[in-house]
Amino acid sequence: MSADMTRRIVLFRHAKAEWSDVDDHERPLADRGRKDAPVAGRWLAGSGVVPDLALCSTAARTRETWKLAVSELPQRPRTVYEDRLYEASLGELIALLNEVSDEVGDLVVVGHNPGMHALADALSGEADGDLLARLNRSGYPTSAIAVISFTGSWKSVEHGVGRLVAFWAPHA
Repeated sequence: MSADMTRRIVLFRHAKAEWSDVDDHERPLADRGRKDAPVAGRWLAGSGVVPDLALCSTAARTRETWKLAVSELPQRPRTVYEDRLYEASLGELIALLNEVSDEVGDLVVVGHNPGMHALADALSGEADGDLLARLNRSGYPTSAIAVISFTGSWKSVEHGVGRLVAFWAPHA
């Protein structure tokens, strides 16, 4: 694939998790999360994005979200479970994107807030319609998905490089 092609980044916040006595990393999905994750997968399947790769946090709630969502996609992308997505800062998230191979056209990142919201806001130099205002008004709820397009290499991903082309949340 050419380094100057248009690519898409799908930023997918995990579904609603339970608050329990287990370690935060091991928190499972709540009943609502188990219902919302497949709905998010169906939205993604209908969005026209065909991910080549998924980067998923190793936290239990992100792994469970992705398992339920990916089963709704027409084809399963290669999935890499990435420890560095858990509690990642904005700079760490951009650094992870910069490591993606230029063989990847569309990428899904399954992660956590505040990182997913911060990354969507930072990368979106432009937006279709009122999408950026909607994204910022929403607070990026659980199961929310933002799709950002950009042209160039993954190594060129930085603040303001992209255009927010879709934002969806199951209860918004």
